Amino acid sequence: MENCVFCKILRKEIPSEIIYENKKVIAFKDLSPKAPVHLLVVPKKHIASVNDIKEEDKEIVGELFLAARNVAKIAGIQDEGYKLAINVGEGGGQEVFHLHVHLLGGWKNVKKL
Repeated sequence: MENCVFCKILRKEIPSEIIYENKKVIAFKDLSPKAPVHLLVVPKKHIASVNDIKEEDKEIVGELFLAARNVAKIAGIQDEGYKLAINVGEGGGQEVFHLHVHLLGGWKNVKKL
């Protein structure tokens, strides 16, 4: 957890362009975007991956999806549509082992954040 890049962003040790934040989650721009809008929605609690979600994390998982909905609205893509993706493990393409949701969209009407 100490060396987790997302934990460092949460502690404000690494600068990031934060789009949304509440008590349980934060959303910021992906440094290597794969879409015109590519944001990461990250729980403030360190959970390595979907495989590590515990029963007591149900509320945090719900917060991730509610935050993704809010971030899509902030980005102006909620009506045109967007993708949510969660990579699990190395074989699933996970590069940072801190649970996060990729929010991708903006192929239609790009709004610069």
